Amino acid sequence: MTNEPAVAFEAASKAYGPVRAVDGLDLAVPPGETVALLGRNGAGKSTAIGLLLGLDTPDSGRVRLFGGAPAGAVAAGRVGAMLQEGRPVPRVTVRELLTFVARTYPSPMPVAEALALAGLTALADRRVERLSGGQVQRVRFAVALAGNPELIVLDEPTNALDVEARQEFWDAMRGYARRGNTVLFSTHYLEEADAHADRIVVLDSGRILADGTGEELKRAAGGGLVAFDLAGGPTEWLGTLPGVTSVEIRGDRARLRTDDSDATVRALAARDAIRSLEVAPVSLNDAFLALTHKPAAALKEPEPTR
Repeated sequence: MTNEPAVAFEAASKAYGPVRAVDGLDLAVPPGETVALLGRNGAGKSTAIGLLLGLDTPDSGRVRLFGGAPAGAVAAGRVGAMLQEGRPVPRVTVRELLTFVARTYPSPMPVAEALALAGLTALADRRVERLSGGQVQRVRFAVALAGNPELIVLDEPTNALDVEARQEFWDAMRGYARRGNTVLFSTHYLEEADAHADRIVVLDSGRILADGTGEELKRAAGGGLVAFDLAGGPTEWLGTLPGVTSVEIRGDRARLRTDDSDATVRALAARDAIRSLEVAPVSLNDAFLALTHKPAAALKEPEPTR
């Protein structure tokens, strides 16, 4: 055991023609932490993941895994990965697939253990092509566990899964993380980052815009939202209310972002302006929009629970 971080980007940069996909990235992830990478399409998430897995090399700076080169950590089975592309091999059972993959590593995880962690024990003897989309994703997770890794890297792991399949996947991932392992995942689903990450790193144009817990990012964006009906009244004075940092008018309803919800509500009450009042904490979605200054259409909202 050493004091080296599980993942370290040291002024790493990577360009494709005129586009700097990763631009001087400095990031350290200590062992045992679960970190989410957030960002719009093209923010640099997938490029950063490619660099840390040794699939590409930085133009400048360096990337280290457990103090060494990525290729060495991957070959030793210390790193497992689930990338966006690819499906498990068909015409084999789940157990046969995992047994084959495990044999390629020097100190693999027992197949029964990988099956249990991924929630696949009951499906071990089913052929891969007969599984649902969510079950196939758990097979890919089990394959990533085959080498008994200390770090697992997940690139959009629940993309296109329904709500139930997404929940089943994260249940499996939490079982792995509880063992003290390190998890780094990219996602568009902000509620997943908020629910499952110890720390959230927001990327934009290959650079870090914010780095902290979900609560820290929300506080940085303003402590709360206060909404009320205007009833046709004026709006010019809303920005002068105590605590208010931004004002948004939607039809006849005002939405105020404020870093002191209590003071804002008291001021509204003093003006007898409280109509259909709503007070709520800032969501991670609000924090993300405040950081990136991009329209909401760039994000995926949570799917409705059925």
